[in-house]
Amino acid sequence: MKRLLPLALIFILLLSACTTNTGTPSPAPASPTAAITESPAPSTAPARPELPPDFPRIDGSTATIPLAEAIYAIKLGIAREEAAEMVLFNGTTTSYEQLFYGAADLVIAYEPTAGTLDKYAEQGVPLEVTAIGRDALVFLLNVQNPVNEVSADELREIYAADGTIKSWSDLGGGDTDIVPYQRNYDSGSQVMMQKLVMGDRPIAEPPTFQVVSEMGMLIDVIADYDNGASSIGYNVYYFVSRMNPNPNIKLLSIDNVIPSNETIASGEYPFVNDFYVAIRADEPTGSPARELYDWLIGDEGRELLRDEGYVAINN
Repeated sequence: MKRLLPLALIFILLLSACTTNTGTPSPAPASPTAAITESPAPSTAPARPELPPDFPRIDGSTATIPLAEAIYAIKLGIAREEAAEMVLFNGTTTSYEQLFYGAADLVIAYEPTAGTLDKYAEQGVPLEVTAIGRDALVFLLNVQNPVNEVSADELREIYAADGTIKSWSDLGGGDTDIVPYQRNYDSGSQVMMQKLVMGDRPIAEPPTFQVVSEMGMLIDVIADYDNGASSIGYNVYYFVSRMNPNPNIKLLSIDNVIPSNETIASGEYPFVNDFYVAIRADEPTGSPARELYDWLIGDEGRELLRDEGYVAINN
């Protein structure tokens, strides 16, 4: 079910990861477009590929790129290879910034940082947001590491600023120091890590070399032979299992539950979170962005998610 909420409440909506809730839109500002376009789109974002004039500009998280490719292919009647060349996704937090600034018309993304929403709350621009899929934060080890299972509490002790687990020997592995890699602050993975795993407990401040800015790079670091005995990192399940599988990494079982589409859908796996489609609430009825939004939250959109290997949320 779609939700129509003022921007100030989106933070609460996203953190609760609720999937069925309906609100009443707050009045849009007298000139919402002007309020947004006073600030230019972030200068770090690359130029978008040229699209048909009546097709919405889509942005989002790295792990939702395959979904965007499928949308372009189906809606534009083009080959998947051609559709892939049209996709430009700036990552979780930047994609929401693009939507706020008017540089994107629709976002398919995981949760942004709380600060991203707060930054634009003063503009009073409401968003319409619906959870369409579910993913999970998974923990990666090199296949050389003999450890296969840990508890959620043990993960917190590895990553907390005051954590007590420093060696793999504490977990049944070798007598080797644990090197815990993290993602950059504004990534969807890092938001999930703080929310789902750490909660109110502060995460350790890592050395610069242990912060990895790209999802694929994180997999490469863990898979590297030289890091085999020591490293641990995290990523989202879809990216690891579908987009960038690597035979030199393995996924940890958490509290005796192995991550899979089935355990994610059931919620049995402990670190599960929704991802969303979002548009501005003042998007006119019948606009390309509004029509695509409605299609994605409907039966055909959910079926497309399942076809692409995502865990879809049913209405």
